[in-house]
Amino acid sequence: MFIKRTTRQVGGKTYVNHLLVESITTPQGPRHRTICSLGSLAPAPEDEWRGLARKLSAALGGQTTLVPDPAVEALAERTRPARRRPRRVRAAGGDAVAVHTDRVRVEDVREAGPVHVGHQLWHALMLDPILAEAGLSARARRLTEVMTLNRLVSPASEHAMPDWIRRTALSDILGTDFATLADDALYRNLDRLHPQRARIEQGLAARERTLFNLDDTIYLYDLTSTYFEGQCPHNPQAKRGYSRDHRPDCKQVVVGLVLDREGFPKAHEVFDGNRQDRTTLDEMLEALEQRTGRRGGATVVIDRGMAFAENLAQIRARGHHYIVAGRPAERHEHLEAFEDASGWTEILRTPSPRNPEQKKTRVFVKRAARGDEVHLLCRSDGRREKDQAIRDTHEQRLLRDLTKLQARVTRGQLRDPAKIHEVLGRLKERYPRVARYYTAAYDAAVPAVTWTLNTELKARAEHLDGAYLLRTDRQDLSDEEIWRLYILLTRVEAAFRAMKSPLMERPIFHHLEHRVQTHIFLCVLAYHLLVAIEKRFLDQGVHTSWATLREQLSTHHVVTVVLPSTNGQTLRIRRSSTPEAIHREIYRTLQISPEVIKPVRTWTRA
Repeated sequence: MFIKRTTRQVGGKTYVNHLLVESITTPQGPRHRTICSLGSLAPAPEDEWRGLARKLSAALGGQTTLVPDPAVEALAERTRPARRRPRRVRAAGGDAVAVHTDRVRVEDVREAGPVHVGHQLWHALMLDPILAEAGLSARARRLTEVMTLNRLVSPASEHAMPDWIRRTALSDILGTDFATLADDALYRNLDRLHPQRARIEQGLAARERTLFNLDDTIYLYDLTSTYFEGQCPHNPQAKRGYSRDHRPDCKQVVVGLVLDREGFPKAHEVFDGNRQDRTTLDEMLEALEQRTGRRGGATVVIDRGMAFAENLAQIRARGHHYIVAGRPAERHEHLEAFEDASGWTEILRTPSPRNPEQKKTRVFVKRAARGDEVHLLCRSDGRREKDQAIRDTHEQRLLRDLTKLQARVTRGQLRDPAKIHEVLGRLKERYPRVARYYTAAYDAAVPAVTWTLNTELKARAEHLDGAYLLRTDRQDLSDEEIWRLYILLTRVEAAFRAMKSPLMERPIFHHLEHRVQTHIFLCVLAYHLLVAIEKRFLDQGVHTSWATLREQLSTHHVVTVVLPSTNGQTLRIRRSSTPEAIHREIYRTLQISPEVIKPVRTWTRA
């Protein structure tokens, strides 16, 4: 720094002023930058200016002296207020800054790609207005969105969720400060969200039907189970029952889900963990009609667990049609037709766009009329292999357990006839698929347990491997249409797999009934986003999964670029990183902007 003398003529009089300046480098060459005006400096002699400049430079840099100079302090104080006040600049460009390149750095790096996609689809589905119509406040809507995006991107418990939110760019994207967010706020939001679930689901179904031009005439209904960690003494729905997760040791709830033919959820319900499938159908149909507003005229596709006369009557009573898989025993009335090699039509099952790795398989179908119903006999090579493998596995286990029981009786470890018959009864219950081929008995005189195989009965079952029966009251459908509509039921199975694996619906750690139900509801909301994302790719002929997209997007970030300038100030630019080619392609397919946030520029004193 140095002191520069300037003069100015005003009204024939010459005024002298002295400026404290520094020399800086600019693209146009060296220039002088004024730090502050020092006035006339009279009566200070000129040879003392250099020392005064050094003292002012030290004072402005924050240095203190053993003996303070009041004159220097006064001059330094005149310039400090203007230099320590940061200024925010939001202009996009047109500025040039000389920086120290060796001091440029990047800080506050946050993952942005996956949450950016989730946020954009959240807006595309108009979930914010739907939540507002349900009576949720702006803060509740924000918390619901971040909780749903957590399930979509990186599922975590409510306790761990605030830390995850702060590790992402959600604060930048939503313009909300989550620095003080705690898990208590998330638990309370579950409580606020719970009574509005049906209303939100209703609004979302209407929005998706318009946005994606969905067919509202086919409904796919199935159930699954989701287990708990812990005893859940305060949740009356938590019970032990048939576990699809192979966790009979844990309490569970049963989740019913209805999809349309494109795989979009229409309605869901949470039932007691020991609820039988057949008892849920009428309640689910009532919920479906409330969510969609459709009364009759649709076709409901269900699995064999609900193939009972009362279930079909419930569907017809509401004015709907049905397609259902018959129970295994119903195949026997068509045994001669299955054995007859004539009249079969071949259908080629191509891989699903959602599962391109699936192999092509051949299915043979034959129609048989039964009163007001159409029975469709089906044979599949792939299913034959599956049926054989399942039967062989169960048979090996049954014979193993019978052998163990026989050894216990022979060694005298088990002598009570009542207990021996009780064990035989449990084995029949455990292996019903193959126990009917065997006749097991206990001979108290020997004593011994013996069993014999009914070869004729087993041969009949083997002949029906790969065979199954479809039933429908729709006479207007061709054989292939009936079969292909039933096969759509696999989309419900895919939905359950997605909710349980990438969306981490299970295990459930909540213990209160309403929070368990809301946890499952958030998983359903996340699945709405997931299926909407994959649908947009399928519409472009691209077969991919959200898990793959999420991994690819994880390298797109929001960062703060720190640029220390040569003028003593620091420029911070908060912006998204430049998207890679794969990021741009994903954003293009999803019809969203690659710009995560608008750049924000902030000047601060170094």
